[in-house]
Amino acid sequence: MPRCKTKELVLWFMDSERSADLSAITSRKTLCPRITATQPPLPRVRPRQEPATATSGTMMEGGMQLLNRDGHSISHNSKRHYHDSFVSMNRMRQRGLLCDIVLHVSNKEIKAHKVVLASCSPYFHAMFTNEMSESRQTHVTLHDIDPQALEQLVQYAYTAEIVVGEGNVQTLLPAASLLQLNGVRDACCKFLLSQLDPSNCLGIRGFADTHSCSDLLKSAHKYVLQHFVEVSKTEEFMLLPLKQVLDLISSDNLNVPSEEEVYRAVLSWVKHDIDGRRQHVPWLMKCVRLPLLRRDFLMSNVDTELLVRHHSECKDLLIEALKYHLMPEQRGVLSNSRTRPRRCEGASPVLFAVGQCAPEGGGSLFAIHGDCEAYDTRTDRWHMVASMSTRRARVGVAAIGNRLYAVGGYDGTSDLATVESYDPITNSWQPEVSMGTRRSCLGVAVLHGLLYAAGGYDGASCLNSAERYDPLTSTWTSIAAMSTRRRYVRVATLDGSLYAVGGYDSSSHLATVEKYDPQSNTWTAIANMLSRRSSAGVAVLDGMLYVAGGNDGTSCLNSVERFNPKTNTWEGVAPMNIRRSTHDLVSMDGWLYAVGGNDGSSSLNSIEKYNPRSNKWVAASCMFTRRSSVGVAVLELLNFPPPSSPTLSVSSTSL
Repeated sequence: MPRCKTKELVLWFMDSERSADLSAITSRKTLCPRITATQPPLPRVRPRQEPATATSGTMMEGGMQLLNRDGHSISHNSKRHYHDSFVSMNRMRQRGLLCDIVLHVSNKEIKAHKVVLASCSPYFHAMFTNEMSESRQTHVTLHDIDPQALEQLVQYAYTAEIVVGEGNVQTLLPAASLLQLNGVRDACCKFLLSQLDPSNCLGIRGFADTHSCSDLLKSAHKYVLQHFVEVSKTEEFMLLPLKQVLDLISSDNLNVPSEEEVYRAVLSWVKHDIDGRRQHVPWLMKCVRLPLLRRDFLMSNVDTELLVRHHSECKDLLIEALKYHLMPEQRGVLSNSRTRPRRCEGASPVLFAVGQCAPEGGGSLFAIHGDCEAYDTRTDRWHMVASMSTRRARVGVAAIGNRLYAVGGYDGTSDLATVESYDPITNSWQPEVSMGTRRSCLGVAVLHGLLYAAGGYDGASCLNSAERYDPLTSTWTSIAAMSTRRRYVRVATLDGSLYAVGGYDSSSHLATVEKYDPQSNTWTAIANMLSRRSSAGVAVLDGMLYVAGGNDGTSCLNSVERFNPKTNTWEGVAPMNIRRSTHDLVSMDGWLYAVGGNDGSSSLNSIEKYNPRSNKWVAASCMFTRRSSVGVAVLELLNFPPPSSPTLSVSSTSL
């Protein structure tokens, strides 16, 4: 049986059609006065004369309506009639008056009126109105129902009120289901939903499944997936049958910070009854996404585990995972259900703006900061989050799984090779392995779980070199260099390839674009853009590569164009409302967001978004801070914002 979190919390359920004060009715010894011959005859009612223009009635106190049309009648409507009648019937039931049915359950007898029970319960309606033997009986015995629950439900039939709490919900819900009292059943489900906790959610899920409460079952299952790490440490999880464990760990919607948590949960479940469960290890390991484990964890925890090494099927899975690690350039070909990252159901996109280069004190000097903020689409609010450990502008920003990476950049003194990552669960930044080359004004993108960094400036010259980072092995590896040196370049991923777009080669702003194939490790030129662009925003939406704004060497641009990989052609689309360069562009919820940047004279905190269906740009909520040379990426998060983060709600205004 599921356990509830608190003993004090109860749910008061009341039927609104029959709810009011229960103290208004008084009894009389004589229900109707006797009319004798000595009483005077009733007076004759004379037609009432009304003006010819009267067309509407007049409402009198007590609910009487005078009908002025003919003047011969009145209409009376008592607001309390239903309530008062049921109060009176309940008092009669309690005194055993006019009762025509006695319900027997266990050793308990409950007197009632058939008409009342049949009026609110389809179960009793069928029993008393059809050609069933019970319809002619005055005593009926019920089975498989709790006596106290039945008494409460009979009382509810008269009063429309019932209290649902920890002490009665487990007997009340099945009884209400049997009697088809759906209102009470829903109240029980609502109470159990309010009590969901990692320690009881599996029990509540099983309870809902047993009694066919589909909405509660769905909500409880979703809760289990969203809180899997905590749930996997409970006694209820350890007692689950194999099939339910397999269903959980094979779900794409499992919310885990890393696949290591799934592996630990599986081993804990097996070791809870090792003799009875060791034979299930191969089936369980097929549902653990071993290729997504970090290599050091794979070698030190999985490869050395005797429960895994004992089965040849597990060895094959381990080889598959190591092959995925050792051949990163082939990950597109090696993809299967075990290499697909999990995505928590209920997670929503959150846009992060990282780093800035903004005017200092309103003057012409620019200051570089490490502060960051994030936009929650659900609430249309910006929140300040933890600052980076290093000040960065001209930084590359990208997301892998549930972590945000800030790559390279410029700290006001030197160009950087350092990298750090943001964990939204702890709201903190941690250092990562540095790149092999210092890079600011670089382009970054993620493909098959690998982080690519291309081009940029090392403090001395424009770069055409590129490298990639594997978070599973924590290593950077050089890849083929681009054919052109590119500073202020942007990189995006489309159809399994990287695209390096525009930039500046130390002498001119570029319209050229080249594409990288990770399997062949080669760059290939594609069609030139319609305009020269450096410091542009680049993003992919609906299979098209969009490039917005930038600088063509003479002015800051607001023009936008997009590339169709099927035709190898560029076409112009609606321009942005504001000229922007050193901004960033990202796709989110079917829109393109252009964030911050510089309009040629000042840094911007404004944002605008593009709807490809209407081919229009509209304003979005502004950031806290003006940011040029900003990096932007999106994380899918279940719980946001972090605790104690300042918020800003700015209405969208016309740009």
